[in-house]
Amino acid sequence: MRVVLIAGARPNFVKIASLRRALSGRSGMEVLVVHTGQHYDDEMSAAFFRDLEMDEPDRNLGVGSGSHAVQTAGVMTRFDAFLDEVETDMVVVVGDVNSTVACSLTAVKRGIPVAHVEAGLRSFDWEMPEEINRLVTDRLSSLLFTPSRDGDENLKGEGRPAEAIHFVGNVMVDTLLRFREKAAASTVLDRLGVVAGEYAVLTLHRPRNVDTREAFVGLLDAFAGIAGRMPVVYPMHPRSRRTLTEAGLLERAEAISGLMMTGPLGYLDFIELEGRAKLVMTDSGGVQEETTVLGVPCLTLRPNTERPVTITEGTNTLVGTNPDAITKAAIGILDEGYKLSGRLPELWDGHASERIADIIEDYGGRP
Repeated sequence: MRVVLIAGARPNFVKIASLRRALSGRSGMEVLVVHTGQHYDDEMSAAFFRDLEMDEPDRNLGVGSGSHAVQTAGVMTRFDAFLDEVETDMVVVVGDVNSTVACSLTAVKRGIPVAHVEAGLRSFDWEMPEEINRLVTDRLSSLLFTPSRDGDENLKGEGRPAEAIHFVGNVMVDTLLRFREKAAASTVLDRLGVVAGEYAVLTLHRPRNVDTREAFVGLLDAFAGIAGRMPVVYPMHPRSRRTLTEAGLLERAEAISGLMMTGPLGYLDFIELEGRAKLVMTDSGGVQEETTVLGVPCLTLRPNTERPVTITEGTNTLVGTNPDAITKAAIGILDEGYKLSGRLPELWDGHASERIADIIEDYGGRP
């Protein structure tokens, strides 16, 4: 059985690292990794492969950046050519990026079954491109692997057959637990000149937050107030830097005392940085999950989340994008602390990839 794993963006690499390891250990199973090239520079992809101890992908489609339509079409065209060359029994996609939906659609139209890892997550926000990708991919997939029970309920409510839905846990947690000890050897805190428990971490990349000047101005005001109390380390996504530069805000951001803007960090450096932080502020789905496992308070700078289990059972608080609300929530944690529940979501135990491999192995080549 030949299984093709699809990776396009950095969160995908983290997930397929554990999947590739689990699937490759199965007798009679050949595993190939296709990197679509959606994240294409060294900082955004190659460094992650090194940190995750992964071999180079078996094929890089080299799609690069572009509008949603251009990028999705590019992935479909090049992946279709790959499938012309390589006989494939199953395509496994992860997450919710453009590469996920593009490869799913291409495979299904050829009669190749698709397995979706992180199925069933819903923000119920149609302004998020990722929400559209999730819904379409879940409708196309033969195997739906959910990371939390709410995913099962969402899929059943959408009419997906119960036999296709498998609650397996969180593959990102598999990788985090595997590399946590190695990440502890990172010197990132020393390089940045920060002390464990005495700084905050910030990540931003959602279009709603970083694609307009108006949105960024308000957020910068909030971060300035927080950075006045505690250093805020901000590994900046290329999209954010581009917006700041084009909007004439880069100098304003650089002038904020206590706001430490860096380039993107490797996986091990970032895990160590967020794991030692007093507070993390983010609009990333994966960071909401990682902070839950690491036991670090997280403020999600969005009006909704597709990962509600990180709120009900984790360390996450949904605060929206209002600058006053963000500042109030952050200062509250700095002044009053945060009572951790000490409870991890069900099956976030480091073995999700093994459960997925069992199911794929049993499924075989059935249509």
